[in-house]
Amino acid sequence: MEAYAIHKNALIKPRLARMTMDLIRGKDVETARGILENTNTKASRLILKVLNSAVANAVNNNGATESDLVISECYINPGPIYKRIKFASRGNVDRHDKRSSHITVKVTDNKEVK
Repeated sequence: MEAYAIHKNALIKPRLARMTMDLIRGKDVETARGILENTNTKASRLILKVLNSAVANAVNNNGATESDLVISECYINPGPIYKRIKFASRGNVDRHDKRSSHITVKVTDNKEVK
C-alpha cells in the first residue's frame, strides 16, 4: 500500500529544503523521524509535518502498520514565486523573489493490494 501527503505553497526556498530532504530519502519512518527531529532547520520542521501526515494516511486509510512503512518517494518542487520590491542604490528598485515549495512524501509498506 502506498500513501502520500503534500504541503503546497510552503514558504521555504526549494534549494534549501532539498538539502534536508536528501537526508531521509529511502529510509524507514522511525529513522527519518529521528533525523528530522534532530536537524535544526525550518525545512526539517515542515518535512516532519508532511511525513507524519503521510504515515497517518497510510495507517488510517489503508490499514498499514506504522513499523513497516518506508519512504518510497520524497521530493520538493518549486511553487509560485512572490515578487516583491527591494530598494537599491541611486533611487533604483530591484526585485526580491520570495520562493515557495511543494513538499511531497510517499510512504509504502511494500505489500500488494488484494
